[in-house]
Parts: sequence; structure tokens; C-alpha cells
Amino acid sequence: MADYDYDMGIIGGGAAGLTVASGSAQLGAKTLLVEKEKELGGDCLHFGCVPSKTLIKTAHVYHLMKNATQFGLPSVDVPPVDFREVVKRIKSVIATIQKHDSEERFCSLGAKVEFGKPVFIDEHAVRLNGKTFTAKNWVIASGSSPAVPPIPGLDRTPHITNREIFYLDHLPESIIFLGGGPIGIEMAQAFCRLGSKVSVIDRIDQILGKEDKDMADEIQKVMRSEGVVFHLNTSITATKDLGAQKEVTIKNKEGKTIRLKAETIVVAMGRSTNTSGLGLEDIDVEYDRFGIKVDKRLRTKHRHIYAAGDVSGGFQFTHAAGYEGGIVVSNAIFHIPRKVDYSFLPWCTYTDPELASIGMNEKMAQSAGIDYSIYTEAFKDNDRSLAEGEKIGKIKMILDEKEKPIGIQILGPRAGDLISEWVAALNGNVKLSKIAAAVHPYPTIAEINKRVAGAFFAPKIFSDKIQKGLKFFFNLKGRACGEDI
Repeated sequence: MADYDYDMGIIGGGAAGLTVASGSAQLGAKTLLVEKEKELGGDCLHFGCVPSKTLIKTAHVYHLMKNATQFGLPSVDVPPVDFREVVKRIKSVIATIQKHDSEERFCSLGAKVEFGKPVFIDEHAVRLNGKTFTAKNWVIASGSSPAVPPIPGLDRTPHITNREIFYLDHLPESIIFLGGGPIGIEMAQAFCRLGSKVSVIDRIDQILGKEDKDMADEIQKVMRSEGVVFHLNTSITATKDLGAQKEVTIKNKEGKTIRLKAETIVVAMGRSTNTSGLGLEDIDVEYDRFGIKVDKRLRTKHRHIYAAGDVSGGFQFTHAAGYEGGIVVSNAIFHIPRKVDYSFLPWCTYTDPELASIGMNEKMAQSAGIDYSIYTEAFKDNDRSLAEGEKIGKIKMILDEKEKPIGIQILGPRAGDLISEWVAALNGNVKLSKIAAAVHPYPTIAEINKRVAGAFFAPKIFSDKIQKGLKFFFNLKGRACGEDI
């Protein structure tokens, strides 16, 4: 048997890589973790989830300050935002979390951390900083980067992505977001609330293209009321650097050419997997523009080389990457065959209101040819929601032909938290009747979960047939007000 330096080698110190490193090391496997950046944590900690949610919260508080009168409070003359202070807060939150994702912590768990850009020289070895490191198993968890499309002139026009947006030295007077996906929409609303003039461009007829249109349109309506300008069904034909301003030329669905100008252009048009420079071609690891090709156990064609997280071409969420990291540990360390199952993987877009989903939405059900039914409850009918001034949004429950839940979408306050009840229910195969019968504290926004489940049973329980049966067997007298049936 070959003698390797390590039992487990990991390329990438983001969510997937850190999960594998932590699990492997604590289980007694000699573990090597390699990260190309100067610190661990990956895109999520430094350029994604953590800074974006910190910024969103800051923008939300500023928005509430400007709208204090809606809560019966005196009108407040709010001064402009000093974005340097916002950045300072973002960095402080990252620094606190960084302690958990530090080289020192992983060393304490037993994992060796190296920084640099590794290149595979064979199926079990990488070259890093002039040294060779070998491992029995390897996990490629190198993540993804912002995709910059080949728009004419963009390569000569200064622009930023999510890697720069949280560290600007001032608040841009105006911003054009190229792309109406989750990143673009979250940041568009946040910067608009902070005081920037914001425009969003997308080639399709709705924002958040993977979501159901009725839900996405409601978010767009809110953002438009706050001042965001949308250019949908629009193609980008060129960009130009005008010095203090940048110009984006678009063509709308009627064929009309429009020129937009702003101080800053933010490219938010998807992600590209980080596969180049690793030497994957030399060891015959297959990949394409969507990522590294893996089986359900996240193995490449070489059974000892795994890929997890964004680079594997699946869901590009931090929680998905962590889940996949656990799958790798089960297969590579425990040697327990375990396959990925994304049937009930949740996701959330952190606009205000939030949009959270699990399972299938209507688009997915239609694409799969499923005969489905829908039940909804509105947040304007939830007592706690009204008390907090939240009147927009709804929960949508999708049932298949067997009347079994196959998906939930929640558009409303704290939707990302509310979906967690459905994460447990759907993954635990909990019957809908259990949710409808469960007692929720009052008044809470979470009661909407119970209400939508009850909406399915109400027509059955309170039907004419049930009423007539009860009258017959128990001599009930019927209505006490209004005309009896």
C-alpha cells in the first residue's frame, strides 16, 4: 500500500472545505487544508453571505429611521450615510467570525493549513510553494468567482463585483447593476436605501428568474416604490468609460436603444467555477463551464478525488456546500456510502421582504409535469405581521396529486427563519395534519405556517357533508345567526 503524507487533502478553505477539514481532523484523519487567499472562510465570509447580510441590516435600519412616522414616531432628519463607517462595521463582523475560521482553530483540531495555489502533478499529489504534498484522498472545494460576460467595452470600462462592493471608500451617487439575480437584487435594494440612485438591468422579463413570477414581481414592486429603476427584457449592447461616469447602452424589447449613466457599474451576472490552474486536465478530472463532474457521492472518475461546494456545479449556497462537505466525510472517512439528496434543500433571497423556498416552486412543478394544487395565506392576515407594519407577502404551499407537500415558498418578514419549520417537516416526512394541529405561540409570524396547513383541511372539515352528518348523529341545531343551510 502506498504511503502518503496525509489521509485527506483539501483544496479550498470555504464552507465545503472547512466542513471536510473539521470533520476529518476530529475523526483522526491526518488532514491538509490548502487555501489560495490569505485567510480562511472563502467567498461567503469575505465577499458574500456575511458582508451582504451585514450591509442589508444596516440599510434596513437606515430605512426604518427615514420612515419613523409609519410607526407613530416623530419625523427624523436623517443625515447622509458615511459608507466608511458601514465598511468598518462589516469588517468587524467578519473579524469576529474569522476567529472561528482561523488557521489557529483548525490547527487545534488537528488539521495542517497551508496557503498558496496548488497544482495537481498526479492523482495523489499537488505542488504547492515549491513543495510536494501527497494524500490518500483529495477534495476539490475551490469555489466560484463572479462571472464577467463578454459585453463589448466592459473590459475597458471600470466595474466592480461582489468582491469589491463591500469595501468601497464612499457611497456611490449612482449605481447600475448588471443582473437581476439574488446578488444584484439584494444589493440594489440595500444601496438604494442607503442613498444611491439605483438601476437594474436584466435580459428576462422578471427579476430572480428561478423564482415564481408572482413572488418575484411583488419584490420588484416594493423596490420600485423605494426608488429602484428596472430595465427588464433588455439586452446590454455596450459599455463605455466616461471618466467620472460610466455608460451602459441597452436595447429594450421594442428595439429602442437607451443609454444609462452612473458612477459605478456592478456586474452581478452569475458565477464561474474555480477550476483553472489546478492541473485537472493533467490528471483527467472532467469538468466543464458548470463545474467538476461528480457522481451522487460527489466522486470524480477517480474514486479518491471528490468535489464539493460551488465547484461541483450544484447549488451555489453556503449551506449546500456544508452539506456536501458532510457527504464527503461520510464516504471518504467513514466509508459509509452516502449520496446527495437536494429534494428539500432550502434557499433564501434576503431582500425586504425576504423570499425563502424549499422543494419545488410552480415553475419546477410545471417543468416536471406534475399536477399540483396551491394553498396560500397572506401576511396581511397575520396579527403579529400587522403589529410590526408588515403587510406584504404570502406563503404558498404546493401539493402534488396525492395531496402531499412538494414545495413551500414564503415571501414576507423573516421568511428565511420561517422556512426552517418546513425544512424539518419535509425532510422528516411529517404529515401535514401534524403541522395544522401543532400549537404555535400567539402572536407570532410563524403562525402563518400552521394557517396554510389548516387551509388545506378547512374545506374538508367544514364541508356541508360533515355538517349534515353531525346534525344527523348528534342533533345539532345549526346556525345561530343568519339563514340556516
